Amino acid sequence: MKKKILLSILVSSMFFINCKSEKPTATVSESASESAVVMLTNDTFKKLVYNYEMNKEWKYEGDKPAIIDFYADWCAPCRQLSPLVDEIAKEYKGKIVVYKVDTEKERALTQSMGITGLPTLLFIPAEGQPRISMGALPKESLVKAINEILLVK
Repeated sequence: MKKKILLSILVSSMFFINCKSEKPTATVSESASESAVVMLTNDTFKKLVYNYEMNKEWKYEGDKPAIIDFYADWCAPCRQLSPLVDEIAKEYKGKIVVYKVDTEKERALTQSMGITGLPTLLFIPAEGQPRISMGALPKESLVKAINEILLVK
């Protein structure tokens, strides 16, 4: 009898532990959906930014200016730049689009875009040619580039 009671207590406690552990997961996914940064794959890059297989000349597919952060998790300067890129995405939400590309996962895209150093930022105006910047930039430089390259009227 004691074994049955102990077993039922263990089973019910496991149920409650699982129920409690689901709540933080929901909070994490909610905050992830609120993120202003959009992760790109090779396929989404071709749809949202530039279809390098179909077009020989640069043709931006988006309707708002954009920044693409090409990064890798192992890259220390990339980890330094990442929170700044997240801040910029939130501050300029609705004015520009901020994308990220994990160069370790998207090697074909990285090679096709000629990315050789990390971090690399691609500033894409709504019209015209993109500009590239390599290395971790301070926030002031990011804001200046956004205002001078992307939000010029």
